[in-house]
Amino acid sequence: MELLPLVLAAPLLAWMAYSDLRFMRIPNWLVLGIVVIFVVCLPVLPMASVTSRVIAAACVLGIGFVTFAAGLFGGGDVKVLSALMLLIPPGTRVEFALLFSVAMLLGIAVVLTMRLAPAAARSGWVGVRAKGMFPMGISISLAGLMHPVMVSALAG
Repeated sequence: MELLPLVLAAPLLAWMAYSDLRFMRIPNWLVLGIVVIFVVCLPVLPMASVTSRVIAAACVLGIGFVTFAAGLFGGGDVKVLSALMLLIPPGTRVEFALLFSVAMLLGIAVVLTMRLAPAAARSGWVGVRAKGMFPMGISISLAGLMHPVMVSALAG
């Protein structure tokens, strides 16, 4: 039950990856949708888990605000990563951090490889041709999508 919110958010996470690669934008409705999923799932989540998730999301938002102000993160990335923390079960945060790190490396490798293609400069996909910028929504999405798979594999 603790992973239910994350499983329900899978379509939103997949759309976020597309949107960020295509437009370098994470729409606010996606972030709101993730929060709504959390709220809808509140009755099936233990209260201690809910409290811990809200605290983690607030911490990520606070740290994210500082990194955004420093120009290191995009605003959409900060908002969606904070909202996503509402869906990560407290006992699996270390696994999520590891998975997110791997997803960042994979995302950077994929985007840089795509940018090497001759057609990249003519692409209408902003994330493919935007030099000096990285559509982090791809990595955030990948980590969120793979987290239930990894947790289930480790548990079984």
